Amino acid sequence: MKTPMSSDTKLTKDEECESIDSTKYRGMIGSLLYLTESMPDIMFSVCLCARFQKAPKTSHLEAAKRIFRYIKGTTHLGLWYPKGTNIKTVVYTDFDHARDYVDRKSTSGICTFVGCCLTSWFSKKQTSLAISTTEAEYVSTGKACQQALWMKQALIDYDIRLDNVPIMCDNKGAINLSKNPVQHSRTKHIEIHHHFLRDNVQKGHISIEKVPSVDNIADILTKPLKRESFNYPRLGLGMMEHIS
Repeated sequence: MKTPMSSDTKLTKDEECESIDSTKYRGMIGSLLYLTESMPDIMFSVCLCARFQKAPKTSHLEAAKRIFRYIKGTTHLGLWYPKGTNIKTVVYTDFDHARDYVDRKSTSGICTFVGCCLTSWFSKKQTSLAISTTEAEYVSTGKACQQALWMKQALIDYDIRLDNVPIMCDNKGAINLSKNPVQHSRTKHIEIHHHFLRDNVQKGHISIEKVPSVDNIADILTKPLKRESFNYPRLGLGMMEHIS
């Protein structure tokens, strides 16, 4: 398979479908989760399948099998960590609003680069239901801020001090909200703890910068993509062919 999941996939609890052996399914998901430590391109697909471990159906099994078929065809790819890279740190963040077909919660995707090297990544369903795209992106960017601050603190142990970590975001509303101190009716419902993002922007610890949606690498961590749209961010993550 050229992609780990079809762009048309809509996984639900699928109550009418035939049940399968949950022990076998959980074993498959556990193996795939282990692989996400070195294959960020399957992170979203694996995490989506992992949501149905309690009562897996045949539709969930087929989705998991497709991931294995994708892995079989991409064993020549791996993360590239070149020698002598610089320490400029950049965080990409993206979201997929209300795409979960079970509870309509949004999915956040975040990846952190030190130089051109991918150092951390995750795909996670948001804990609360976002009622607007701005809120979903703002929550996702808040998580990215946590990653940026953690990376700054970790690098201090190596006597490397970063003044400002840019967070690349493709939602103009979230960028404006991080800079605008005025609470207005469209945003005052957002939980208070998410506003630490704006506080860190004002203190100069991070900056929120606009990136075109097509260049947002974190998009691969939030939704299933078509082959043409999948290959570009996969390369952006640093997944390249091994050179012998």
